[in-house]
Amino acid sequence: MAKPAILCVDDEPEVAAAVERDIRSRYRAEYRVVSATSGADALETVKELKRRGDAVALLIADQRMPDMTGTEFLAAAMELYPEARKILLTAYADTEAAIESINTIGLDHYLMKPWEPPEQLLYPLVDDLLAAWRATAVIPYDGIRVAGALWSAKSHDIKDFLARNRLPYQWLDVDRSADAEQLVASIGGGELPIVFFPDGTWVSNPSESDVAARAGLHTRADHPYYDLVIVGGGPAGLGAAVYGASEGMRTLMVERAATGGQAGTSSRIENYLGFPSGLSGADLAKRATDQATRLGAEILNAVEVTQIRVEDSHKVVLLSDGTEITCKAILLAMGVATRKLEVPGIERVTGAGVYYGAALTEAPNYRGQPVFVVGGANSAGQGAMLFSRYASTVTMLVRSSSLEKSMSQYLIDQIGAMPNIDVWMRREVTAVHGDPQLEAVTVMNRDTGEEETFDAAAMFIFIGQRPHTDLVADLVVRHPSGFVLTGPDLMPKGKRPDGWPLRREPMYLETSVPGIFAAGDCRYGSVNRVATAVGQGSMSVTFVHRYLDTT
Repeated sequence: MAKPAILCVDDEPEVAAAVERDIRSRYRAEYRVVSATSGADALETVKELKRRGDAVALLIADQRMPDMTGTEFLAAAMELYPEARKILLTAYADTEAAIESINTIGLDHYLMKPWEPPEQLLYPLVDDLLAAWRATAVIPYDGIRVAGALWSAKSHDIKDFLARNRLPYQWLDVDRSADAEQLVASIGGGELPIVFFPDGTWVSNPSESDVAARAGLHTRADHPYYDLVIVGGGPAGLGAAVYGASEGMRTLMVERAATGGQAGTSSRIENYLGFPSGLSGADLAKRATDQATRLGAEILNAVEVTQIRVEDSHKVVLLSDGTEITCKAILLAMGVATRKLEVPGIERVTGAGVYYGAALTEAPNYRGQPVFVVGGANSAGQGAMLFSRYASTVTMLVRSSSLEKSMSQYLIDQIGAMPNIDVWMRREVTAVHGDPQLEAVTVMNRDTGEEETFDAAAMFIFIGQRPHTDLVADLVVRHPSGFVLTGPDLMPKGKRPDGWPLRREPMYLETSVPGIFAAGDCRYGSVNRVATAVGQGSMSVTFVHRYLDTT
């Protein structure tokens, strides 16, 4: 946290230097002393301090300044820092102006020039005012701040991106906070959301890659050539990154959003080996990311692989920033995404009450309100347990007739013990109502066909998965469902896949292209479990070694 500021302004350079000298000599250990020689310059400094999120403890201004008097400056500065203490420097003839300043802007004290010696006439006064400020001051947050609107889908996306990448931030709702409005106004406005960074810079309506680069995430590859490039940073990709790097491979993992994948959004994972008390998906993702990085893996965030091509025994990976990376082997670990719910009215409120996945950043916004969860698998159950901490009621809408078919028993037991979670079987959403935010959902009973509409503040959707494999649609053989085929699944009748150039058969996790492997949820036949994905990712490194030994 930057030191709180003391700002001194006087249009006479000698006086300004004297004020700054006396204040700095006594208070520089705990405060940052800033000076200006005009009211206009001082006001710009105040605005800059506000943009940076710095605290201002004391304002000292000379009354007799051209263009802007000390009182006028203090009045303007108070709009940004109402809690700052205020001293007006005056001459003998300015007494009446000082008294008026006390009455109009709540001036704390006026001080006649000169004040020699400062030990008697200046420091006791400043000591008292700073002590009074410290007793009531709310120290501003010193980190990334996001100014936006609660019902803005883009604001939600930026908050979610920061949260999933474990970047702390402060949310400023311009519809509910005067401070947020003032902060946005101090930069002349702009298209929301506006992200403010600790160094005082800001960006309006940014892309995720903009935020990633400014927040210090690694977004550019360090080398043009790697032994192994991993596409996707979920559990499978992280497992491969850990083992690939630990075994001496030059390893690059490219993640388009945040490491951890869908598992990283889970509020609680209680059946992962070695964590008897459970842990959050974000915690697991952070541990694995830190481990992979420590062992030497390079991880790119907020960068997407847009094309893969094969050139003889090498593979070329094109990134969304235009960079081309050459490598010996590739692991496809792109995972899956939640399927979209196609019902009338949903597009208008997606990101404004309707969310796909857990959307952990939004749960506290619905404290004491009714929330719906669509889905009946583990991810839906984990989400329902999280939302039950905030919502008045959580209603799970499940298409099937039994949770046992798709959810772990420990979650079923936990849900059954929560008094504010209701589970409605054989139900589905047929319409969504509200504009600009969600207001209600229409639910159909699949057995009777009857429909009923219920008030809803939020709806979180977990309805099946589709693989992120369009990138390789024309490169490797896929199942009609889109999942990548590997190993034995490429040879259902013992025949090697068309175009296979080698004498040997494809290895267990190898695709129809030698040297390109697949692991995790994007692979056909995978079991949707974190441990399974980690196992396949780590196992793939063994097959990569075998491939490299023969090329």
